[in-house]
Amino acid sequence: MTSLDPQHYLTPRHDWTPADAEAVHDLPLSELIFLAAGVHRARFTPGEIEKAQLLSIKTGGCPEDCGYCSQSAQHESGVKASKLMAVDAVRAAARQAKQNGAQRFCMGAAWRDLKDRDVEKVCDLISAVKDEGLETCVTLGMLKDGQAERLKDAGLDFYNHNLDTSREFYGEVIRTRTYQDRLDTLDRVRKAGVSVCCGGILGLGEEKSDRIGLLVELSHISPHPESVPVNRLAPIAGTPLSGAPAVDDLDFVRAIATARIMMPASVVRLSAGRESMSEVMQAMCFLAGANSIFIGEKLLTAPNAGDADAALMSALGAEAAPARKPAHV
Repeated sequence: MTSLDPQHYLTPRHDWTPADAEAVHDLPLSELIFLAAGVHRARFTPGEIEKAQLLSIKTGGCPEDCGYCSQSAQHESGVKASKLMAVDAVRAAARQAKQNGAQRFCMGAAWRDLKDRDVEKVCDLISAVKDEGLETCVTLGMLKDGQAERLKDAGLDFYNHNLDTSREFYGEVIRTRTYQDRLDTLDRVRKAGVSVCCGGILGLGEEKSDRIGLLVELSHISPHPESVPVNRLAPIAGTPLSGAPAVDDLDFVRAIATARIMMPASVVRLSAGRESMSEVMQAMCFLAGANSIFIGEKLLTAPNAGDADAALMSALGAEAAPARKPAHV
């Protein structure tokens, strides 16, 4: 029988099975949210929400075929390829993000992998953001041996590399990079002592079992990812998944609550897709254990909630979370 005592879940575990996770996921919704909220309160200060801002430092032209992504060169989404941004432009964006309340500044480049020729350029961007007093995060595709260590030396705090979906459904979404490729990069990040930001996307056409499978895979990463972004697909014209049916609101809330219970010490970020969520849906996600958002009008190429966040945070009585040293999870 599934325990409804939050204390039962406070010690992170890496032996979750699909059956264990499904038993939690399928609890009556009121019980599930109550349990997730209890786990959240035991690990975090309720009402505190971490704010991050995301900037595309190199847009478009990616050779990957990720079915959801507007930046793939294989899709007719209208996104044009650009060069890597200059240090001064990134520094100015980071400074503005800090003024807007961001604690972490995340930079994304539309690359399949980080080329050795670009490592020093990226390191300069990381150092510039760090100098502005922000936590740093980058997502640059796959990493080779030694690259994560160099990024860490430049001041990198987090590396984002999502699993996207379950191992079983992955091939329906992406064919140019394997699941193991992603796990290998995460292993390199961990070994370098950089904190891991890793989550997935709901609404890719997956089944419930795939959402549960994704959470199980994430829970098997040891330690758990310090940051777990949960995205709701923002369908983009010209991509293969532009017509994918929207994931049900309550199914999304269930995934957030289950993630909180399975990874109790991780920060769970309500990421892409918030512009399509009502205030009530977002409030339910926060009640269920989400405690991080991206702020600003834009993510990489997709729209974000923007100015609506100030009103939402005020209505919730929420406050910005102070910068925290990631817990060992």
